[in-house]
Amino acid sequence: MARIAKTERIDLIVPTCEEVFALSRYRQALPASVRVLADDFDKLKALHSKRQFLELARDCGAVVPESLAVTSLEQARVWADGRPLVLKPEFSRFGVHVRLYPNGMPADAPPLGLDQTWVAQRFCVGTELCSYSIADGGRLLAHSVYRPAYRLYRSSSFYFEPQPTPAIREFVERFVGKIGFTGQISFDWIVGEDGSATVLECNPRATSGVHLFAPGDGLPAALMGQASRCIEPASGRAKMLAPVMLSAGWLQALRQGRARQWWRDMRRADDVLSAAGDRLPPLGGLADMVAFAGIALRRGCSLREAATRDIEWDGEEWPEL
Repeated sequence: MARIAKTERIDLIVPTCEEVFALSRYRQALPASVRVLADDFDKLKALHSKRQFLELARDCGAVVPESLAVTSLEQARVWADGRPLVLKPEFSRFGVHVRLYPNGMPADAPPLGLDQTWVAQRFCVGTELCSYSIADGGRLLAHSVYRPAYRLYRSSSFYFEPQPTPAIREFVERFVGKIGFTGQISFDWIVGEDGSATVLECNPRATSGVHLFAPGDGLPAALMGQASRCIEPASGRAKMLAPVMLSAGWLQALRQGRARQWWRDMRRADDVLSAAGDRLPPLGGLADMVAFAGIALRRGCSLREAATRDIEWDGEEWPEL
C-alpha cells in the first residue's frame, strides 16, 4: 500500500471495511502526505468493541440498552433472569454469531464459543435502522440513515431504504464531537413505536449507507474533510445491489409469499453497481459472488464469511512493524 501510494501519488485512502484497523495500526508505514480516512487505532478498537462502545455512547442523546460482558452461558442466563435478550461476541460483524432470544434463553441454548468475551444485551423491539456518517476532527460532515429492507439471512443488507431520523443524527453529531472522531462511522439502531432511538453497536468503518449518496451530493469533499456543512443524500430513492436482489432477494420473496412486494421494491430502487454505458461493474460483482461461493464450498463456511475472511479483525494483538 505504501509503495502504491508513493508511485501513484495518492492523496486519499478510503477504507471500505475492516481493513481500516490494519491501516490505522500501521499508519506510520504510509507516506505522511497521504490522508488516511481512519482514526487512532486504540479509539477504533474501543468503538469496535460491543462492550466498550456502550460506555462511550452514554449521555449522547440515545437510549443505551442494559448489557453485561459475560464469559459463559450461565452468566448470561443469571443476568437475563428469564427476560428477552441478545447474545453477541464482543468483536464481530454483519450479525454473524448473534443470538436472538425474544422469549428468553431456552434450556438447550448452545455454549458460548469463539474464545472471546460475549455481550449479553437487553432485547429491544422496534424498527431496525442503520446509519453511516463521515466526521473530521469531531465535525459531522456527511450522514445517512436507512432501513435494511432485504438481508442475507440476518446478515448483510442488499436493499437500502432511506429513512432520515433526526434523533439519530443528533446522537451522531454529539458522539463524534465527544470523542473528536475522524473517519467513517456507522451505527445499528432500534427505533421504538414511541420514536425513541436505541443505539445497539458501532462499526467504525464504511457501511452500505454510503450507497445512498449520489455524485452531486458532495461526498468527495466530506471524505477529504473539506465540506463546509453536513451533507445528506438529496434523493429519497431506495438503493439496491441488483444482482443480489435478483437472486437471493427473489428466492426470499418466493419463500415468504411476497413476490408482488419484491417486484414493487425492485422497480422503485436504483442499482448501486450499474453505471450508464458500463456493464463491467455488475459483471465484476457476479464474478466476485462466484469466487466467494467457491471459497465457501471449499472451506465449509458461509458466503459472508468467505467474502470477509481476509479483512476481519476480532481484537487480537498485532506485532510492531
